[in-house]
Amino acid sequence: MALRRVVATRYVEALREGGSLPGLMEADDDGLYVTKFRGAGQGEGALVAEVLAGELARALDLPVPELVVVEVAPEVGHAEPDPEIQELLEASPGANLGMDFLPGALTFALPAEPSFDPAFAADVVWFDALVTNIDRTHRNPNLLVWHGRTWLIDHGAAFFRQHGDRPLADTATEAMPMLADHALLPVAGPLVSGPGDAWLA
Repeated sequence: MALRRVVATRYVEALREGGSLPGLMEADDDGLYVTKFRGAGQGEGALVAEVLAGELARALDLPVPELVVVEVAPEVGHAEPDPEIQELLEASPGANLGMDFLPGALTFALPAEPSFDPAFAADVVWFDALVTNIDRTHRNPNLLVWHGRTWLIDHGAAFFRQHGDRPLADTATEAMPMLADHALLPVAGPLVSGPGDAWLA
């Protein structure tokens, strides 16, 4: 299914979490979108990973904010006083990636008592193993709490082996030891794995 397309009308503010310098953009549908730019240092591969992982999560009924294509004209950044933002927008003409902004969302933190749904936690851990997402740790859970639900965000670090030097066929079945640091692993229910699931080890 193709992503919905919107046209950016205003750069609202920079969101300086992470290294890609995403920005909050207003679009012609009056929506607000956390936008990641193709001209950012992480490159277009991170945007592709974001789309593939995010839409796969949605197909698995995991809550992910809507992803859209944000058309950005370089002129949008001309009024920005920050030269770094101007440069980023000028380097990102055309299609960029936006995620629906969840106003008032809170950063996820496990409660003192582990009352979090263990089945949902196990689903998220399994999903991150499937897409080799290495960026959902206690330090940076990339989870938001909004309207009573926990939402998955920021999958640009998924499919991390695409950035390696070895052929993907050689690394596809290797384990992901970084899953030991997964933010939801302490409260996750059982993860069922078979002989073909060595990457869950």
